[in-house]
Amino acid sequence: MLIALLRLLYLGCVALLTAYALGAGVILIAYLRRRPDPPTPTPHPPVNADETDSALPTVCVQLPVFDEPFVVKRLIDAAARLDYPPARLTIQVLDDSDDATPQEAAARVAHWTARGVRIEHIRREQRQGFKAGALAHGAALSDAEFFVVFDADFVPPPDFLRRTLPLFLTDPTIGMVQTRWGHLNADANTLTRAVALALDGHFVVEQAARSSAGWLLNFNGSGGVWRAKAIQTAGGWSPETLTEDLDLSYRAQLSGWRLVYLSDMVVPGEIPPRLSLYRQQQARWAQGGTQVFTRTIGALWRSPALTLTQRLMATMHLTQYLVHVLVLILIILTPLLIALGALPSFSFGPLGLVSLFPVLIFAISQQALYPDWLRRLARGFPALLIIATGMAWSNARSALRGVIVDGGEFRRTPKFGGAAITAIPTPVISVELILCLYSAFSAWLAFRRAPGLTIYFLIYTLSFGIMTIWLWRDNVLSRRRRSQV
Repeated sequence: MLIALLRLLYLGCVALLTAYALGAGVILIAYLRRRPDPPTPTPHPPVNADETDSALPTVCVQLPVFDEPFVVKRLIDAAARLDYPPARLTIQVLDDSDDATPQEAAARVAHWTARGVRIEHIRREQRQGFKAGALAHGAALSDAEFFVVFDADFVPPPDFLRRTLPLFLTDPTIGMVQTRWGHLNADANTLTRAVALALDGHFVVEQAARSSAGWLLNFNGSGGVWRAKAIQTAGGWSPETLTEDLDLSYRAQLSGWRLVYLSDMVVPGEIPPRLSLYRQQQARWAQGGTQVFTRTIGALWRSPALTLTQRLMATMHLTQYLVHVLVLILIILTPLLIALGALPSFSFGPLGLVSLFPVLIFAISQQALYPDWLRRLARGFPALLIIATGMAWSNARSALRGVIVDGGEFRRTPKFGGAAITAIPTPVISVELILCLYSAFSAWLAFRRAPGLTIYFLIYTLSFGIMTIWLWRDNVLSRRRRSQV
């Protein structure tokens, strides 16, 4: 009986992983069928002395920061240089910092205030609600018609508002416009090249496909414009999940608002330059994503306004980090079934074939962006494969935690703006090492009894092994720098 249950669990995981890979294929096909031209708003003339300010909507640019001494000046300066009538624009520096950031921010705010920019340095006594709380606090202090959010590591171009706001003015059903993320440090090291590849796949293909196909999409937390009314009718910013951006996005769409993706408007940001930081960021996204899933899945499937395809693609979107749970179960189960002689006579050929869809998403995104796309793909994909596989434990643990826990501590991802990386606490590595050794044993067992699976376990062994060494190296460097401070 137990063996039968294990076999059933094994086949269920394989079936679900195949379904997720097929979902990536559906996204890819939707992108290729449309190759969507970005929405083309009616261009607005540049600011000049004859322009009537009252004809334009009021805008509040929100800059949520927490302990960002390396990048806060760059962020404030970029926001202050946005091309928009000063009388219709307000900038809020939502500063919850505990370090030297407030002094840096206050100096830049004073600099731009003296030059006629309407900019406020807003401090709270307590960091209640983390980023969501800061955004909600700032929104309560403003009566602007539109809110723009830029995280601390982003550098918006001056024409950002000129390129995004006209979309709202021509379509009152649009609640949010998300722009494409660029990269300030894509070539800094092996990690940033790999992460840039992953982000390009998401923004160039996935977000464009969701937007053009009419599926539900998400605000990515930075580089987006919200209609104030959409935020209000959706219930406002909430700290109940660790991904307040995804949470508000789904509540707004379930309230009837449309979210639009503008692919030709690029806002460059900084990629985490250290693996431990990227793993921390991914863990927060994994926990927050499944928190949003548990909070909205009922309303999603009860909504009469959504089609079956919209519901299926949204469910896949919200549960994407649970893929790591399925992978871990297969890693643990497969050698057990091999040893018991109970491995189902099931070919991994179909799963291996459909698993090419995510790879094609990365390749097509690079081809769409860069003339040297083959070189970029070759440089970034091997590391991305190792990182995505090696973080299976961390992401799976966080995704499962998101199913059972509301809220949690919003752990920021430090940004450095090109400065030397200071000491960063890194956890002791243990589970990844155990998984590396277990996968190595599984590869040996598969070689003797199920040779077709050997390559899979060799990839897991390599990925968990490199992840262990990589994170151990981060830990050593962090300790060394702390001892030098």
